[in-house]
Amino acid sequence: MTANEKTLIKFYTAFDNADASTMCECYHSKIEFRDPAFGLLKGNDVCQMWKMLIEKSKGNIKIEFSDIKADEYVGSAQWTATYNFSKTNRKVVNVIRAQFQFKDGLIKKHTDDFDIWKWSKQAFGITGYLLGWTGFFQQKIQQQALLSLKKHKQTKNAN
Repeated sequence: MTANEKTLIKFYTAFDNADASTMCECYHSKIEFRDPAFGLLKGNDVCQMWKMLIEKSKGNIKIEFSDIKADEYVGSAQWTATYNFSKTNRKVVNVIRAQFQFKDGLIKKHTDDFDIWKWSKQAFGITGYLLGWTGFFQQKIQQQALLSLKKHKQTKNAN
């Protein structure tokens, strides 16, 4: 097992244990994160996002991970998050493909990819089914996610 594979295992194990601080220890100070819900986040915003998501789940999030692969520079993983979406309390099972780039033994770039329409159908029910495939609805999801992050940072003085 490579050092970077161990870093990814540490990251996802911490996530499953709702330990955002340990997750953030795995990140380079110039981390860049991207996913369909938040778009591009950089630096401290990435850690604040994980802290917010863990807090909103109230510890009721299950993380399963597999297919951890990494060499000195790049890596990948499959992971599944099972939780109740805080806004609607609807159960979501989100299957995610993650890609990583490493620098100095830490995650420098983290990209999560998942089917946003499938996610929106679970999170929003019929509204997500009817509109979740549209660019307009996906943009609204991203705007709401970023607004939630902004509010979280303000309440935690985490800027």
